[in-house]
Amino acid sequence: MASIEVKTILEKAIEEKASDIHINVGMPPVLRKNTELLDTSFPEISQEDAKELVLSMVGPDRFKKFVEYRDLDFSTTVEDGHRFRVNAHYQRDTIAISFRVIPNQIPSIDSLNLPPIVQELVDLPRGLVLVTGHTGSGKSTTLASIIGMINTKYRKHIITLEDPIEYGLENDQSIIEQREIGSDCPEFASGLKHILRQDPDIIMVGEMRDLETTSFTITAAETGHLVFSTLHTINAPQTVERIIDIYPGNQQNQIRTMLSNTLQAVITQTLFRRIDQPGMVPCVEILLCTSAVRNCIRENRIYEIPNVIETSRRIGMQSLDHSIAEMYFKGYIDREEAITRSGNPGKMEKLLTPLEQFEVAQSPEEPKGR
Repeated sequence: MASIEVKTILEKAIEEKASDIHINVGMPPVLRKNTELLDTSFPEISQEDAKELVLSMVGPDRFKKFVEYRDLDFSTTVEDGHRFRVNAHYQRDTIAISFRVIPNQIPSIDSLNLPPIVQELVDLPRGLVLVTGHTGSGKSTTLASIIGMINTKYRKHIITLEDPIEYGLENDQSIIEQREIGSDCPEFASGLKHILRQDPDIIMVGEMRDLETTSFTITAAETGHLVFSTLHTINAPQTVERIIDIYPGNQQNQIRTMLSNTLQAVITQTLFRRIDQPGMVPCVEILLCTSAVRNCIRENRIYEIPNVIETSRRIGMQSLDHSIAEMYFKGYIDREEAITRSGNPGKMEKLLTPLEQFEVAQSPEEPKGR
């Protein structure tokens, strides 16, 4: 038996409202809360402890698979219903475990501080919508909120492919099937290969990881389905380039045409720590596939997409830097972080400073004493 049960560690993370838990041999478990790592008073974890923790969550059969492949993704749940996305892996020949806390209720789109245009995407009849960003940027939460809104608004057949299942989605107006990679189907590509025979209206693919998965995902969108997926990219132009570059050179012209016809929107987000209250807030880039954007993709003029975004704010597009500036002037995020994490720090600094000076100049003077 491990010197500490996994349930105890996870309950502590919930109590502290942490987002992640990290377990490494030779040190106590560490929590992450609002981007900062926090020590705990738990005892140091031994190799035997780490082994028992993984065994208690996955059982002996999957543990053998873990030892063979040295990495294993899965999910686990504590008694109160809180779910955790888990990755067990080896580092320096010892077991390490990373947990991501998944809220037990899907947040509404309204509560996520996302641009209003995101809510309009649930009304799309078909096509491909991508939510992108680095690990931990809230992609899964945004996707779950979009699917949740569709579930309350439309009577559709929704099928998700996830690795692992994160948010548990309950049937409301829609019928929802959630398939977990590794247990319900062996891999994304095999799940997508058969999904069109399962009569879906809406498909959610956890991640477009490789050529086969990407190809099946775009094909599903091309055949008249509304498809949502994610990529680890930091802006809309990079997202388009990543998809095209994953194909062999002799297929790239074809995929440009397919992508220009199927892509509907790219939502790119990154989380900032709030300074007005505890928690995080997303800064979001929005690309909507207008005829101008489709021409840029089809004719390989991806470098023009940022200009299209900047000149199309009236229809709901916005650059990431515009969103960062907006969140700063709302008083949500720190000035230095806004500058250093922008795409162009020099330009962002100039953007913020004049407005600050203007605000100071417009503020009423304090009454002078007699």
